Amino acid sequence: MLIGIDGNEANITHRVGVNQYAFGLLHALSSLKSNHSFIIYLKAPALPDMPPETTGWQYRIIPFPKLWTQTRLPWDLFFHQPRPDVFFSPSHYAPRWSPVPTVISIMDLGFLQSPEQFTSKDFNQLKNWTAYSANRATKIITISEFTKKDVLTTYHRLPEDVTVTYPGYDPEFYKSTPDVNVLKRLHITKPYVLFLGSLKPSKNVEGLISAFNNLQDKRLKLVIAGKKAWLYDKIFSLVQDLKLSDRIIFTGFVPDADVPALMSLAEVFILPSFYEGFGIPVLEAMSCKTPVVVSRIASLPEVAGPAGVYVNPVKPDSITEGIQKALKNKDKLSKLGLIQAKKFSWDKTAGQTIKVLQSVKM
Repeated sequence: MLIGIDGNEANITHRVGVNQYAFGLLHALSSLKSNHSFIIYLKAPALPDMPPETTGWQYRIIPFPKLWTQTRLPWDLFFHQPRPDVFFSPSHYAPRWSPVPTVISIMDLGFLQSPEQFTSKDFNQLKNWTAYSANRATKIITISEFTKKDVLTTYHRLPEDVTVTYPGYDPEFYKSTPDVNVLKRLHITKPYVLFLGSLKPSKNVEGLISAFNNLQDKRLKLVIAGKKAWLYDKIFSLVQDLKLSDRIIFTGFVPDADVPALMSLAEVFILPSFYEGFGIPVLEAMSCKTPVVVSRIASLPEVAGPAGVYVNPVKPDSITEGIQKALKNKDKLSKLGLIQAKKFSWDKTAGQTIKVLQSVKM
């Protein structure tokens, strides 16, 4: 079978969320032993860390300035030979028209819960293009049971049309790495609690800051790592209002190479989100032997399982208590986290994805 894949989500430098998913999955698919061949469609040449070309793994570069998924990609699928037997988008945007069956991946539908976090233009694009793709796709992949339920409810698809394939992580890369040089470069001193994620309202960084302010141990620092996304001004204003500038460190985007050490040297990793489609950093933190504190909502209980300390994201006091509980039970939680993390792998994700793609071949 010849499988076409939209590789653009993976082919960027600063990968978060769906970019991590696409990148990890592409590498696993390229290493999978199968009789299938792959054409990876890109707007720009493949970056050096993308899977190398082989006989069965080829890149097709088709530059186009705008509306690539809606115009240039469909044109290519119709008229260029060889035509793939199935086309896979590891995101929620399928080609506008396709002569072959299509499969899409949906991370989450959080934008429908919080439209106020987007401009009207961006929200309407997300809403309309996702709805179109979800209704036209032959099959849909979601990254959690939570997202699957949302997709079934929102787009009225049959349960057999939607398959859950959990994301994975690289256990050889994300492991206990006590490299203090990383902390020196980032101007971080121990002990610290770590948040890693984009700065946007759904991540509940303001709630975390309020909870951190209530911790009794004033030696602790809070490291907030991640790039600015949108509506983040209130985060910085709150730090000023609470006079926490000397205890909260904003690193900005952290290169992948530094993340294992940053996680390994943290006392606790915390993700107190209001909404998550999955939460790959939780897996990575557990693999680094760092206790995790997460919200008891959305998909996060699926990820952390028995290794997580669960909090109510709308109550800062609950977040404070969760951090304190994790600090008191570090050894136990570290062991549980390693066991839980091993349940997930990109190889497993790739194998399950291939089964979905095989099921829709014309």
